[in-house]
Amino acid sequence: MAANSILPPKLEEEGHGYFHWEIDNWMALPERAVSQTFTVAGHDWDILMFPRGNQASETVSLYIEYKPKESKGGEDNGSGGSDEWHSCALFTLAMSNVNEPEVFKVNTAQHRFTAEETDWGFTRFSDIRHLLTPADEDTPALIENRRVRISAYVRVVKDPLGVLWHNFHNYNSRKHTGYVGLRNQGATCYMNSLLQSLYFTNEFRNAVYQIPTEADDPKKSVALALQRVFYSLQVSNDAVDTTELTKSFGWDSLESFMQHDVQEFNRVLQDNLETKMKGTVVDGAVAKLFEGKMKSYIRCVNVDYESSRVENYYDISLNVKGCNTLRDSFANYCEVETLNGENKYQAEGFGLQDAKKGVIFESFPPVLQLQLKRFEYDFRRDAMVKINDRH
Repeated sequence: MAANSILPPKLEEEGHGYFHWEIDNWMALPERAVSQTFTVAGHDWDILMFPRGNQASETVSLYIEYKPKESKGGEDNGSGGSDEWHSCALFTLAMSNVNEPEVFKVNTAQHRFTAEETDWGFTRFSDIRHLLTPADEDTPALIENRRVRISAYVRVVKDPLGVLWHNFHNYNSRKHTGYVGLRNQGATCYMNSLLQSLYFTNEFRNAVYQIPTEADDPKKSVALALQRVFYSLQVSNDAVDTTELTKSFGWDSLESFMQHDVQEFNRVLQDNLETKMKGTVVDGAVAKLFEGKMKSYIRCVNVDYESSRVENYYDISLNVKGCNTLRDSFANYCEVETLNGENKYQAEGFGLQDAKKGVIFESFPPVLQLQLKRFEYDFRRDAMVKINDRH
């Protein structure tokens, strides 16, 4: 049954197994019944049942319960000792007729078992009346002659990042990962992603810290507000608020954020910081990190003539649609265009000429910022649509 089911994408199995619990006298069961302990993938479990309901009368409540192993000192030691243990599992709980197992009732779930939630399952697994009543003349009742089989199929899955199916209640990101995140103001997801990328660019962060801001007002100074965000990311135990930073841009409303994308926001931020850095020890730091050079050219095919110009860039916008890899996106960006026919190039001193038009990257910066063009205008829908092609 569930032991042979296919795992959801991106989940790796630690191990799987099953356990059958046969009840010989349903009517003699206590209010709370527990099966024998069984082991799956090195973890101990049992089946927990309330035959007359748990907070719900006239229904059978059925759960699977994780049993933390005890260390020598007597403390819970399920997955690392103390109350820090957890185990992630997909499971199926089933009740079936002992003699005719094709008569059954089944429910499936997934859960992150922790010290706070050691059991998980179904408070309303089934109406008791339905279990005791035959479906028709040819089908026996699920509970027949007071006997029934309860089965658990458990598949324990790996949790390499430690947050699979986590509800994040009382979660200490600083303690578990060494880092904290940024609070989302509602329309600032793109800003948060950029700020975290810049924060982890150590040379950029150090340059920001060296901007003189002693006399600045954080409500009006982008540099000071950014310094405070970066500092909080280093020392705070809670997610960091960015309201002060956004107000320093003069963006007070939701509409202000919706009118910008991450590329525009980044350029405004970098321009502001470059201005603030002028004449200081970090003058030119932004360009040193992010500035590259590219040459745009038009080269005639039949005569010796070329028009070109070299420009600085801080980021590159790459097409994603139809490109399988980042290399494909760069090839698309540098693809040479042929100017001929009605689209010939007017070359000074040579008139209309067939020509090749393209770009050449003359240098890349230490930190290359790429903007993947995930949205395009759809004329039929009269709206921007997302491109889901993946590299």
